[in-house]
Amino acid sequence: MLAVRKVRRKLRMGTICSPNPSGTKTSSEVCNADWMASLPPHLHNVPLSNLAIPGSHDSFSYWVDEKSPVGPDQTPAIKRLARISLVKKLMKKWSVTQNLTFREQLEAGIRYFDLRVSSKPGDADQEIYFIHGLFGIKVWDGLMEIDSFLTQHPQEIVFLDFNHFYAMDEAHHKCLVLRIQEAFGSKLCPACSVESLTLRILWEKKCQVLIFYHCPFYKQYPFLWPGKKIPAPWANTTSVCKLILFLETTLSERAPRGAFHVSQAILTPRAKTIARGLVGGLKNTLVHRNLPAILDWVKTQKPGVMGVNIITSDFVDLVDFATTVIELNDLLQEDRALAKC
Repeated sequence: MLAVRKVRRKLRMGTICSPNPSGTKTSSEVCNADWMASLPPHLHNVPLSNLAIPGSHDSFSYWVDEKSPVGPDQTPAIKRLARISLVKKLMKKWSVTQNLTFREQLEAGIRYFDLRVSSKPGDADQEIYFIHGLFGIKVWDGLMEIDSFLTQHPQEIVFLDFNHFYAMDEAHHKCLVLRIQEAFGSKLCPACSVESLTLRILWEKKCQVLIFYHCPFYKQYPFLWPGKKIPAPWANTTSVCKLILFLETTLSERAPRGAFHVSQAILTPRAKTIARGLVGGLKNTLVHRNLPAILDWVKTQKPGVMGVNIITSDFVDLVDFATTVIELNDLLQEDRALAKC
């Protein structure tokens, strides 16, 4: 069975999105652009809530604007300090949690996106931006990048989780929802029973996008899913041991029906963490040295009714994160094979 899994992985995961001169594969070059389409037929009928799906944390933060005002998600004290140009440069080192663009993440296999959005103070229009301490790209530009990928890969499904809103009134929300409609159109999947959503059903309906909206505004639109349908418990720790214990505990408490589940396999810096590693930033101070241990935990997991579902990470390209999560779905196939023996 192990040999079969290795062959299957080579066939499914072995494509290179952009070759590198050395002839070796880096994690950002292994192309999982069509991994959902490549799953074995019997998994096409498994609810998406029972599959293992890779996601990214603060998915949009591969670029933030040092020249823009500090975001409304920051404290008044930080806003005052940020008047010093050096402070914004240091903030950037702690605001950026990804290296890859939306397109590159999608090609690497990421299918869940953690999205935080805000209006920009002083803007006369209703433009909405991604935000994590500092403002990122316009939401519209990100949506169009995702839609372009989905048009080229019609069997891939994405989860867009709008879970934090800043400086947004009803007019801003209406503008954002209109942009979502304009970007994805008929690709949007109406909210329905979680258990009824399988790859086969979505392919038949030609739906590719699930929008989760953590705001009562979702009630006004049939294609907005309530935030409670995709809980994402947050460990809020710098300790790998505490993180893993938290992930195990929250998985054991996962609702067996009625919701997806996000395991946030991320470490969160404290004020003293930032002070000690001020110049190094998030990646060099906290993520780089701990990500291999977190990935080892991922490798021990199994999808299914009470197993892992969506797993998110910072800097998804630093290790072979997406492929590791995707390959957990092979365990569902092995279960099926053993049942026949």
